[in-house]
Amino acid sequence: MLYLLDANIFIQAQNLHYSMDFCPAFWDFLKQEAAKTMLASTDMVYDELKSYGDEVSFWVEEQHEEIFTISSEDQEIQTKFVEVADYVSKHPLYKPSEKDRFLDGADPWLIATASVMGTTIVTHEALAPPNTTKVKIPNIAKEFGVNYCNPYEMIRGLGAKFVI
Repeated sequence: MLYLLDANIFIQAQNLHYSMDFCPAFWDFLKQEAAKTMLASTDMVYDELKSYGDEVSFWVEEQHEEIFTISSEDQEIQTKFVEVADYVSKHPLYKPSEKDRFLDGADPWLIATASVMGTTIVTHEALAPPNTTKVKIPNIAKEFGVNYCNPYEMIRGLGAKFVI
């Protein structure tokens, strides 16, 4: 199974539970699993992360060729992206500002990619109630038959152990 990583996986790992200075094993795990083609991310997530000028942006620059291997230039992904964008833009409950925020980032590309490739999106986002005005990955993923999980489920699913 290929896991497709959302940008918030990298950001929250560094800012919360798996900071590079005290948990390098997590970052090594990402590289190791990417080498085994068990996880990856997209060029759109890469573009989102590389511009921050922080430790994560430097790390993703180094891992660009190994982890961020899926191109948004793929014709099937572009076609599915149009479907995702159309669904979001026509959704009657989502606020216009939320639609713009969602469509301007990597999230719709992740959903399109996961739909085309049959992968599972890994995100910290949770399913929002049906009456929400916010656009969330799990809600849109569900509409397109795409599986999603949190990073802890991915770590367990891949059998990782961060042991001293």
